[in-house]
Amino acid sequence: MEQEALATHSAGTSNTGSDMTDIMVVDLESFVHVELDMENNNGISEVGNNLSGLNEALFLNEEEDEDESGDDSGTDHFNSEKSGTRLQRSERPAGENSNVPDTFQTSHLLFYERFRAYQDYMLGDCKPSEVKAFTADYLEKVVEPCDWLALWSTDVFDVLVEVCDVDFKDLKACVRLVLPLQCDTRGCDLTEEAMKVLLGASGDKVPLQQLQVVYVLSGDFDQTALAVEHLRFFYDHIWRQWDEEDEDDFDYFVRCVEPRLRLYYDILEDRVPAGLVAEYQSLLQSCSQCFQQFTVLRSGLSTDSDSELDNVSMVEGLQLYDQLETLRRKLHIFENPLLRYVLGYKGNVPQQCVQSRGPRASGVKGVHVVTASCSSMQLQSLLSDRLLPLCCSEDTEIQFHRDPLSAVEVCHEGDVVIVLPGVYTVSRSIFLPDSITIEGFGLPDEVVIEKKNKGDSFVESTGANVSLSNIKFIQHDAIEGILCVRQGTVHMENCVLQCETTGVIVRNSARLTMNMCDLYGSKGAGVEIYPGSVCSLVGNGIHHCKDGILIKDFADELDVMPSITMENNVIHNNEGYGVILVKANSGEQQGVPADRSEEEPTGPADSQPGGSAALLSSSSSAQSESTEARPDSESSSTDAASSSGRKWHFSRQLSRSKEPSCSRAVQDLMQHQIFVSIQGNQFRRNGMGDFGTFFY
Repeated sequence: MEQEALATHSAGTSNTGSDMTDIMVVDLESFVHVELDMENNNGISEVGNNLSGLNEALFLNEEEDEDESGDDSGTDHFNSEKSGTRLQRSERPAGENSNVPDTFQTSHLLFYERFRAYQDYMLGDCKPSEVKAFTADYLEKVVEPCDWLALWSTDVFDVLVEVCDVDFKDLKACVRLVLPLQCDTRGCDLTEEAMKVLLGASGDKVPLQQLQVVYVLSGDFDQTALAVEHLRFFYDHIWRQWDEEDEDDFDYFVRCVEPRLRLYYDILEDRVPAGLVAEYQSLLQSCSQCFQQFTVLRSGLSTDSDSELDNVSMVEGLQLYDQLETLRRKLHIFENPLLRYVLGYKGNVPQQCVQSRGPRASGVKGVHVVTASCSSMQLQSLLSDRLLPLCCSEDTEIQFHRDPLSAVEVCHEGDVVIVLPGVYTVSRSIFLPDSITIEGFGLPDEVVIEKKNKGDSFVESTGANVSLSNIKFIQHDAIEGILCVRQGTVHMENCVLQCETTGVIVRNSARLTMNMCDLYGSKGAGVEIYPGSVCSLVGNGIHHCKDGILIKDFADELDVMPSITMENNVIHNNEGYGVILVKANSGEQQGVPADRSEEEPTGPADSQPGGSAALLSSSSSAQSESTEARPDSESSSTDAASSSGRKWHFSRQLSRSKEPSCSRAVQDLMQHQIFVSIQGNQFRRNGMGDFGTFFY
C-alpha cells in the first residue's frame, strides 16, 4: 500500500490545494493516498486545514480492505483499530456556558467529502424508492448499534441521552436520559419529569438526524459521528418530500443529489447571486406547501364514491398537481448549473435598493471631478476642454472627489462625472439610479475602475438615460455581470470591459447602446439580452468569453421579443457560439420558465404533449385529458374526472423537465425577427460556430 501511495503521490503533485473543491472523483483517490502516505511516513496528517482529517477518518482503511479482500462493496471497509480520533471537537462561541458535553465537529465537511460519501457508500446507484433502504444499509454497517452518548438536539433544547439501540430501518434510535439531567434550553424550562414524558410519548425513540455524537478522544465513534452527519445533511439539504413519488427510471444520485449538493456549496461559497438564492428558497417553500396541500387532498378522496364533491376535489387536485409540476420545473432550472446560467431568473433585485435623487431643489447642475492628484497640464487641459464648456452658465457647481464611487453617490439628475487618468479601486457595487454621465478624461486604458471585493454586481443602472465613455472596468471576485441594465437606457462608448463572470446584462424592457467597446474574459456570455429589451451593438469586439452574445427568446404573453441591432462587430475566440439563442424545445413553448409554459418541458420530438406532468390520476388513461382543463370548462373536467377510477396515485413519467438540454448550430438565425439590423459583423474562431440555438 505504501508503494501505491507513493506512486499516487508522485502522479498527483501537480494538483494544488486551491483546486480541491473542483477536483473530480477520480482525483479524490489520489488525495486520500497522499494523506495516508504522509501519515504513515511522517505522522503528518494536517494538509491544507483540519478538514482533510475528516476525509481520512471516513475513508482510512478503504485500500487495505481492497487489497485484502478484493471486495468493493459498500462501507464494510471500516474497522475499529484506531490510535485516536481524527475529528475535531466542536468549538463553542467564546463566553458561552453550556451544561452539556462537547460533540464532534462534522458540519464543515468539504464538497468532495460529502460527494464521495453519498456516491460511493450511502446511495450508490439507487432509485428514488430505494433511498431509505440504501441509507439504512449504510448506517447499519457504520453506526455503533448501542452504548454511545449523544445530544438530542431540537430547536428548543439540547439534552444528553444514551443510545440503547438503533432501528436502522426507520432511521431512529432508542434512547434513555442520562441522569442527572444535562440539558441546554432555548426559551423554556425543562425538568427531568417533563423530558421522560416527552420521550415516552415517542416510544423512547428519536430520529437519528436529531442526534449529535458526544466527542470521544479514543476515535471509537468517529465513523458513527460522520455517518449521522451525512444522514442529517442529506435530509436537511438534499432530500425533498416529493422525491420518493418519482418513478424508478433514473439514478437518484446523478439526477438529484449531485446538482443539489453543488448548488448548496455554490451558495455557501458566494458563487450565486443573493437575489437568486432568495428566489430559490422561496420556490422551495412554495413547492413544499403545494405538495402538502396536494397530499392532504389526495388522501381525503374516497376511492369508491361518484359524488359531485369528489369530482370537484379531483379537479382541484389536478390543478394543484399542475402547479406542483411548474414549481418543480423551476427548481430544476435553479439546481442545474447550465440551465441556471442560460435561463437566469427574473425576480432578482439589488439588495441595496437605491432610490433616484432627482434634480437638485436649487436647480443647479453638478460637475464631479474624480482624481487623487493631477499635474498642472492636466488641470489646464481639463479646464479648457471640459469644465469651461460645461460651466458656461451660472447654475453649475464643481465638486472634487478621490474615487468614482463617492462621486456617483452624491450625483443628482443631469450631473456629469469626469474621471481623470488613474487606477481607482472600489469595494462596493456602483448603482446608477439617475440620468448621469460618467466619462474618462483620457484613453480607456488610462482611466481604470477596478472592483475587488465580492458582490452581486459591478455596475447596476436603473437611470432613465445613463452615459458611460472612455473607461476601463476590471471585475474581480464577482457573482453577477460587470454591467447590469435593469431599467432605463445606458449609452456606452469606447469602454473596455474585463469581465470575471458574465459580461453585460440587458434586462426586460431595458435599453443598451454599446458602440466601439471591447469586452472579454466572461465565464458566461459577453452580452446577455432578455426578452422585451432593446439592444444596439455597433463596432464592438466581443471575445474570449464562454459565448459571445446570448439572446433569451422565451417571452411570455406579457413580454415582447428583444429588438437587436448588430453592425460591424468582431466576435471571435469564444469558447461556445458567437451568438446563441435560448428557446423552448417546441414552437408552442415560448413562455419564460417562471410562467405557465414551464409545464410543457423539453422532451424528445415524439414525446406526448403533457408527458412531463405525470398525471395525478387513476389507472385510467382518460385522466390525462383532465390536465388540459381550465376553470371556464370545469364541468367537462369534472365529467372526465368522474369517468376515471378514484384511486389516485402520484405517478411520474420520465420528466421532460429533467431531460438533458441540448444546443445545435444553425445557419438561418440571422433571419430571425429579433434582429432589426444585422450586417457587417465578423465571426472568427468561435469554438462551436458562429450561430447556435440552445433548447431547454
